[in-house]
Amino acid sequence: MSSKKFTGHQEMVQLVGRNTAAATFLKSTVRQQQSAQGYRPVLSDDPKPYGAGYSHADILRASSKSKTDSTFAPRFDRHISYTDLDDDWDASFDNDVMALGINPSSRSVSPPNTLPRTQSPMAGPDGAGSQSHSPRLELYPTSRRNGGSAAGLKPHYDRIVKDPANSLHMIYHPAVSSVDSASAAEIELLNARISRINKFKRVLQSSNVDISALRNLAWSGIPDELRPMSWQVLLGYLPSNADRRVSTLARKRREYADGVKQAFGNGVDHAVWHQINIDVPRTNPHLKLYSFEATQRSLERILYVWAIRHPASGYVQGINDLVTPFFQVFLSAYIDADVESYDPGLIPKEVLDVVEADSFWCLTKLLDGIQDNYIFAQPGIQRQVAALKDLTQRIDSHLARHLQVENVEFIQFSFRWMNCLLMREVSVKNTIRMWDTYMAEGSTGFSEFHLYVCAAFLVKWSSQIQTMDFQEIMMFLQSLPTQSWTEKDVELLLSEAYMWQSLFKNATAHLRPSGT
Repeated sequence: MSSKKFTGHQEMVQLVGRNTAAATFLKSTVRQQQSAQGYRPVLSDDPKPYGAGYSHADILRASSKSKTDSTFAPRFDRHISYTDLDDDWDASFDNDVMALGINPSSRSVSPPNTLPRTQSPMAGPDGAGSQSHSPRLELYPTSRRNGGSAAGLKPHYDRIVKDPANSLHMIYHPAVSSVDSASAAEIELLNARISRINKFKRVLQSSNVDISALRNLAWSGIPDELRPMSWQVLLGYLPSNADRRVSTLARKRREYADGVKQAFGNGVDHAVWHQINIDVPRTNPHLKLYSFEATQRSLERILYVWAIRHPASGYVQGINDLVTPFFQVFLSAYIDADVESYDPGLIPKEVLDVVEADSFWCLTKLLDGIQDNYIFAQPGIQRQVAALKDLTQRIDSHLARHLQVENVEFIQFSFRWMNCLLMREVSVKNTIRMWDTYMAEGSTGFSEFHLYVCAAFLVKWSSQIQTMDFQEIMMFLQSLPTQSWTEKDVELLLSEAYMWQSLFKNATAHLRPSGT
């Protein structure tokens, strides 16, 4: 296939053509972006980063660490050799949490010595047989203990807990012909959204979900109401066969509860718990949802149980970011409120248990496909960084040359892009939209397709980067001006990534390390 660089939007459309599932989506996206005023993002005078970067020297030192006899030692050697992922934005974090009325200095990072032996780790501190312990260790410090309705809780939530498909019966959107104060264009957009929701419903309500049809729909984005169930089906957590859903969900949720009991029942691995306990309070500090005790306790349990069940990799900084889209999406299935500012402690404990268990299993499904990114020396990320460098040389040789002249190594900025799947570069909402497409891509969405998204993401800033020196480039790439990005910006990025994948997926030379 020709390696011609396509730069025009019309050339992009011609490239994708009528032989790809994304052609219609790409054409509509290009039209929308071409008609928008001021589409191209500009440099912000005071960009605020979503996160922080690695030191290149620290990353290189990590790969030279030798293994020890301890199961967890290689992982902790790697942490010791890194500069803390979040050291350079701790001050920003403190300001954020103080704005939410929280004193950051009051946060404890001490791991628990033990949990009450007569109390299930999934139970609240007032559960049967509970023993007194530190308030820091309360697993559901603000959670409701009864099954009554809570502020913002959806009606019939208990039916959704049993089977997510029950939520489909509560979604009814007839076509509209007129809405007070709405223009004809707005009514058309509303009807298009309703039509799309009904297409998803027809697929999801079948006795055996057609995974291929669901992927085709999901590639262009999943409506918020249908995302929780769609994600669970696309990841293979929720069976496509309707008759198996209820029993499978009940079994998997019991298995997670048992895993929590086993993980915490005999004390904890203090080194693992310490790192998780540090990272969780610093996860998405700009969103109120992640400042609540109920959220943080759930994330801590999810991450710790995952680490104990996966000793080859254990917990690595960045995994705390990857669990948040699942937690946020699955929580939204049960509430009629803004999920990003909602306190999960308001919902019944059994609902929070379900959100937590489902988030754990879907995180596990995701990480199963990219676990090489998190084992010792993180070889999966090393391969992806090398592939991104070669791919950039194919797509934009001038940009690649400028980075080389300025002595900018790809690992200095793109390590985080691979480790956190760009979650430090774009908002959680935009990440969720990207993940719709990643899941629609199938088993390689979070690995292979993500590589092309990173390439499209880097090339997007080519003109600005080529005017900068080393220091300016590093500062720019550490805090890219994506704060104002909307779903349309993400969709254009995805369509460009699809274009590069169409060009280079079968041209495997760029996927080999240089010099081979």
